[in-house]
Amino acid sequence: MEIKENVFDLMYEPLAGSSLKNLSRLVLQNKLRIDVRYMPRMIYATAISAIMTPFRIKESMKFNKKIQQTKITKTPLFIIGHWRSGTTYLHNMLTLDTNFGYCTTFQTTTPGIFLGNEKIIKPLVVASIPDKRPMDNADLGADLPQEEEYGLGALSPYAYYNGWCFPKNMKYYNKFVCMNDVPQGVIEEWMDTYLYFLKKVTLYRNGTRLAMKNPANTARIKILLEMFPDAQFVNICRNPYSVYSSMLKFMQIVIARYCVQKPPKMEEIEGYMMDLYVDLHKKYLKERKLIPNGNLAETKYEDFIQNPIPELKKIYATLNLDGFNKSEKVLKKYVESQKDFKVSSYKMDDDTKEKIYKKWKFTFEEFGYEK
Repeated sequence: MEIKENVFDLMYEPLAGSSLKNLSRLVLQNKLRIDVRYMPRMIYATAISAIMTPFRIKESMKFNKKIQQTKITKTPLFIIGHWRSGTTYLHNMLTLDTNFGYCTTFQTTTPGIFLGNEKIIKPLVVASIPDKRPMDNADLGADLPQEEEYGLGALSPYAYYNGWCFPKNMKYYNKFVCMNDVPQGVIEEWMDTYLYFLKKVTLYRNGTRLAMKNPANTARIKILLEMFPDAQFVNICRNPYSVYSSMLKFMQIVIARYCVQKPPKMEEIEGYMMDLYVDLHKKYLKERKLIPNGNLAETKYEDFIQNPIPELKKIYATLNLDGFNKSEKVLKKYVESQKDFKVSSYKMDDDTKEKIYKKWKFTFEEFGYEK
């Protein structure tokens, strides 16, 4: 399996949403190693970032005091689970409940300017992003719910997807998922950045409780509880064989569209992915017990896809959430609209199955999947 790329494919490049300060930090972290073939992407990202600078300054002057004074009085609900485990579908459904606010694709691609410049900038974002995600053909729109890890990557060098932009340093950026062997000062900076972003979205949503979806947060339970002791979580898991196949396809397609360095061979990327899967789940299983009783709901992708309405109702009951009955009609309508969405199927030889089982055996056992 090889990465297929078009170096002039610019519309997916997440670095374009970074501030010049953050972009400079990332480049310095990577010791100025930008491969010549990817210079069109780097020039594009730098140009867009420079163009957005006056808008960032304007927004900072107008809103920073309001953002700092914003209180998150309603503890967020965090949707977690490894990438390609159904977190997007779950998030899309949950945020149909008007009791929840969320960050959008527009807000995560332009985290520094979305409060005061939406009318000017949003049409440009709408015109520049495709209607479908490249990895699975799911809907991708400026106003649809999106995971905040993209926004964090535009605000801070300590975010998972920065490793997809700078894949020669992927192992380094993977550390900021589990926050293992990371200096305390970096963790504190990450927490400050995350809180700033959540306050900003809360201000935009007029104080509505946030439902945030971020697979990387699966390994950050302890940190999130330090920030929000009463936080609630929904974890969704999926058959490890399916996660493996879907994740490799995901990375093969998307890294080719993000990177400004020549990616390693897929065998090396596969190794990073398999190691992070282990680290993420070990951290989750260790820190899960820290979550207060009644604040964690768990579901399986296979059950949720098969019976989304009953499974979501169970989640509401477990977390003692209001709003399900009021939202049931719109939820059913959404499920009906997705009935023709086709989940990819994969063929896998016995050697690959054995490799996965050997490396990820503990998750098969923990979540009840058969070899």
